[in-house]
Amino acid sequence: MERLIGLDLGSRTCGVSISDRTRKIASSLLTIRFSPDDYEDCFEKILKVLEDNNIKEVVLGLPKHMNGDIGIRGQLSQDFARELEYEGYKVHLWDERLTTVSAERLLIQGDVSRKKRKKIIDQMAAVQILQSFLDKENGGF
Repeated sequence: MERLIGLDLGSRTCGVSISDRTRKIASSLLTIRFSPDDYEDCFEKILKVLEDNNIKEVVLGLPKHMNGDIGIRGQLSQDFARELEYEGYKVHLWDERLTTVSAERLLIQGDVSRKKRKKIIDQMAAVQILQSFLDKENGGF
């Protein structure tokens, strides 16, 4: 099986996670940093990561409001997904509500310092997005 990459797209950073070859476990890969709202720069950096890791399929977090509505951030993710699909990648948009909150809690429970949390929170959110997709794909919850 081919590996997947998970993305947590923000306004200045994009957390990136990657699955193992069995598509059962997600792990953190890196955080892409870019100028505020410079999604073209982010897109180019993501294309390089996809190419370097021979990835054909992406799970992209879709931010939704708690009532399920899609706002501006969600529309940006949908646009980003369309661009990735245009480049030939298969994209799964995945509800990312509360993933950053959950990732923060896990890091706090792991006694990770505030300074370190800030550096890896986006990667951990990307791991949560990808892992929840993998769990569902493998018949889990």
